[in-house]
Amino acid sequence: MTPPETDGLATGPWLVIGLGNPGPAYAGNRHNVGSMVLDLLAERVGGRFRSHRGRADVVESRLAGARTVLAKPGSFMNTSGAPVAALRTFFKADVGRIVVIHDELDLPFETVRLKIGGGDNGHNGLRSVTASLGSREYLRVRVGIGRPPGRMDPADFVLRDFSVPERKELPFVLDRVADAVESLVGYGLEATQNAFHASPQ
Repeated sequence: MTPPETDGLATGPWLVIGLGNPGPAYAGNRHNVGSMVLDLLAERVGGRFRSHRGRADVVESRLAGARTVLAKPGSFMNTSGAPVAALRTFFKADVGRIVVIHDELDLPFETVRLKIGGGDNGHNGLRSVTASLGSREYLRVRVGIGRPPGRMDPADFVLRDFSVPERKELPFVLDRVADAVESLVGYGLEATQNAFHASPQ
């Protein structure tokens, strides 16, 4: 694969956002899978998160050869948009180079799907990001967490840790999502969809 021809036309860096809630009490929650992927990407590039005035923790590095800012909003999920918009302004990132990694109830656990634009599907973090950016046309990396069992409220389900069987598979899932993000930055959306949507789940 070759990098997309439009890559050289954009002037700002890639802004890769991992959604989640701050603090150790939420660290293992399903809702925090985006933040978990960011930790892995930071480890891959040898970076350490530092506090940014945009109310986020960031790592500035290069991903797939491109200037990239990895960012975890310091706010709670429902108000993620304000830090994302502040980072976009500070780093002068194009909306088309903003990648938001988030949990997705409507995808089975282990499933990874990528798209650009679309609705929030009831995800409060996405709703906040869309409202603050004033655009839906950012890239999304959707990480399946499955539906809650029985009559459990989805709001309770996403704030629970992964099950024991899921935790055994989680490192492989996070690794695959991180690979997808690197491919997205390096080769573009269509090539990455072709590679990762077709892969066995």
